[in-house]
Amino acid sequence: MSTTDTDTIPGPRDGATPGASEGEALLEVKDLKMHFPIRQGIVWQRQIGAVKAVDGLDFSVSAGQSLGLVGESGCGKSTTGRLVTRLLEPTGGTIRFDGEDITHKRVSSMRAARQNLQMIFQDPYSSLNPRHTVGTIIETPMRLNGINPEGGHRKRAQELLEIVGLNPEHYNRYPNEFSGGQRQRIGIARALALKPKLIVADEPVSALDVSIQAQVVNLLQDLQREFNLAFVFIAHDLAVVRHFSERVAVMYLGKIVEVADRETLYSRPQHPYTHALLSAVPEADPDSESRRERIRLTGDVPSPINPPSGCRFRTRCWKAQDICASQEPPLVQLVGSAEGHQAACHFPEVKQVVAPEEIPSAPASAE
Repeated sequence: MSTTDTDTIPGPRDGATPGASEGEALLEVKDLKMHFPIRQGIVWQRQIGAVKAVDGLDFSVSAGQSLGLVGESGCGKSTTGRLVTRLLEPTGGTIRFDGEDITHKRVSSMRAARQNLQMIFQDPYSSLNPRHTVGTIIETPMRLNGINPEGGHRKRAQELLEIVGLNPEHYNRYPNEFSGGQRQRIGIARALALKPKLIVADEPVSALDVSIQAQVVNLLQDLQREFNLAFVFIAHDLAVVRHFSERVAVMYLGKIVEVADRETLYSRPQHPYTHALLSAVPEADPDSESRRERIRLTGDVPSPINPPSGCRFRTRCWKAQDICASQEPPLVQLVGSAEGHQAACHFPEVKQVVAPEEIPSAPASAE
């Protein structure tokens, strides 16, 4: 059998993939960091600092599972997505995909991994080449990877257009002939072309109208169920994340401050920052909306160049004590909460599972 035969390429139409099975870790990230250097000088440059966009992330995604990454703009969500897909070279940490360490793989060596690791970009307008037809855009990944599907590239591209809800006859049209929602569907079709196991969706609906957002999110859910896809779903809209993701990780200033399954996090948040984010989500019921207590955070988001000592959220937190400035709270399992519910806070709603000597008996008094 030829190495370019479509039967050798695991993917959606092949049913269960031979790598990580349902429930197993398909993607494992440990202590992931991305520090962008700040340099000074024209001829002789020297580094004078770094933007700590991502500063020590730990998370995993199982086969067929969706993990939502949420947080304010600038917290490092999109950078995380680009690190996971190796569009950026990480400063530190490890990325294991399908049992293989891809942290520092060369570009040439990443080609096989990228067949199973694809990305949907945020802006449906700038992510598609305006000089290429829709057919060329979808076919290019297959041609670059030497994949010759049964029936040819054109037939496969038209199949993918139909799968994402577009007319196969649009094969010869150009991106400027489509609306924003239709362009995002083309981007989704391109991501599906190599039959991936995991897709990183970087705010895939933020540039779309509200009515179109629902259609695209529902499409992604249908594709996930049909093809057993895993997702890292990046968004700042908590309502969209709740609808799509099974587990949710909350990011603040380059770190994950809370992670739990969807129902637990939305009904019993433990970190003050998560409380504040959820309080900003409007209620559909007018009576509930009128009774909702909004938590308004004071102050600006600190700079990732020089983040606060200890807990990074302490400068805006109403629970902050002296210990928050001197000790960084670890992301740990919470007692009395659902399995896998972790938070990085010295004063959550429930106590943390740590050694007794690490739990402060009382907040340090201010002098």
